Amino acid sequence: MNARLPIGSDAAAATAEERLAAFAATLELPDVPAPVLRRAEELMIDWFGSALAGKGARPVETLTAFAEAMGPADGASEILIRRRRTSPYMAAFANAAASHFAEQDDVHNGSVFHPASVVFPPALAVAQAEGASGADLLAAVVAGYEVGIRVGEFLGRSHYRTFHTTGTAGTLAAATAVGRLLRLTPERMLNALGSAGTQSAGLWEFLRDGADSKQLHTAHAAGAGLAAAYLAREGFTGARRILEGRQGMAAGMSTDADPSRLVDGLGTRWALAETSFKYHASCRHTHPAADALQQVMRANALSAGDVKRVVARVHQGAIDVLGPVVDPTTVHQSKFSMGTVLGLIAVDGRAGLAEFDAHYRDPAVTAFRDRVAMELDDEVDRAYPARWIGKVTVETVDGRRLDGRVDEPKGDPGNTLSPAELEEKAVRLARYRDGASEAEARRAIAVIRALASTPRVPRFLA
Repeated sequence: MNARLPIGSDAAAATAEERLAAFAATLELPDVPAPVLRRAEELMIDWFGSALAGKGARPVETLTAFAEAMGPADGASEILIRRRRTSPYMAAFANAAASHFAEQDDVHNGSVFHPASVVFPPALAVAQAEGASGADLLAAVVAGYEVGIRVGEFLGRSHYRTFHTTGTAGTLAAATAVGRLLRLTPERMLNALGSAGTQSAGLWEFLRDGADSKQLHTAHAAGAGLAAAYLAREGFTGARRILEGRQGMAAGMSTDADPSRLVDGLGTRWALAETSFKYHASCRHTHPAADALQQVMRANALSAGDVKRVVARVHQGAIDVLGPVVDPTTVHQSKFSMGTVLGLIAVDGRAGLAEFDAHYRDPAVTAFRDRVAMELDDEVDRAYPARWIGKVTVETVDGRRLDGRVDEPKGDPGNTLSPAELEEKAVRLARYRDGASEAEARRAIAVIRALASTPRVPRFLA
């Protein structure tokens, strides 16, 4: 593809921000390889289910009620869990909040970033409002993933220690997707990235209190990114060096930023295709150990009562995020408790939505939780975040020591969900709190699979 750089730039001297802006502004669907396009469609199917699974959750309902109160009573963009329309901003805000509650939305390992919850909500809302084609929506989504993932990789592990990357890099991902739908020039896309970056936010402190901030992070990122793109369309300017500048994002939010990650293989390496689906309904940091424990228990026909102690051998990021959650008091907080997740695996055989809702405080689960410890493992930590290795050591009551290891958790590109598994997951999520019937979910899946040839993006739910 021939990316046109912003005014005043040349290829040799272009900054990373300028190259990202040019790439995103000029990306067309024929530039995207067919396997990447198929993956984008599958990621949208996965996201659709996650968005509907947020229905009825108190933080989601609160944020959606706020959006309804602040927005118009009608519009072109749909709030999925409400089956009503409003402005693109408010629809993006509400759908992004809903997308990030069930802990089933996708994740890109290397950037530790959940792209779907901040890319699809603003992209769908704007595509519906602007009368965009399905091809333009898909191109916008790919652009949003490619830029957002690279920003997350650039900001590095030190950033993730304090900042929720989905809220920070996600703001730029949202601006990119919307900017592509609005057909911003490279120069104006650069301004959109600048305005998005200055609004990037999201801190992990909420985990200590089990607070509601996680859904606010995605809602804010989607809305702020959308606003940045619309403002740029009207000539509103943003910082040109928002990522690498002296007082840009890296300066304020990272100590190990890697500028080479920003344009790594831009247009040839498709980071979207590296994105993983989530199998368990919990924080992704728990998944490798959950898979490894499942492996040990099945191979040795163990029950929860056979287990004296479990050590999950993890990377430092898992300790940083999961460590503060010692005694979860809500379902959502329990999804960030390694002991609770492993307890559900041991007691119920899986850690799905129904298991969390029904059993996260069951005595058998909490007793198992208290027998779980996390320990930093050098091999696991060195591999992270490019690879999320799962290692557990299980001590049994009869004195055995059993080790489990998983090199690619279920849902990773090398151990991915089949199309049938993916569709069943989406239908199950849609039906979880009556967000949609099975028939409605399957119709929406068919619409998504046909988007590349759809002249105008439709509503998904009547």
